[in-house]
Amino acid sequence: MSEIDEILDKAMRELREEGLNPDLLLVGPDFLRYSAEVLRKYSGTLKIYKIEELGFDAVIADSSFLGQIRRASRRISIEPLFREREMWEEFQKLEV
Repeated sequence: MSEIDEILDKAMRELREEGLNPDLLLVGPDFLRYSAEVLRKYSGTLKIYKIEELGFDAVIADSSFLGQIRRASRRISIEPLFREREMWEEFQKLEV
């Protein structure tokens, strides 16, 4: 899933541009299910924890500043990707 990789990479880049060091990734079970392959790439640089309450979302953060400053993390969701994909699949079925 290159889209998920792009989303994670963008969030990490934004944090680095603000002088932070993203080293923590909290993922929901649905996020994990659809991105397990992509997350292997980040397992060496990020500590990854599964949090049930996040669902399709993930939070990438600098653990040194998490909870201290608002900009120390980014919350991302992959649910819109899958909703859009489902919609296009339904359209394709109608065209046939």
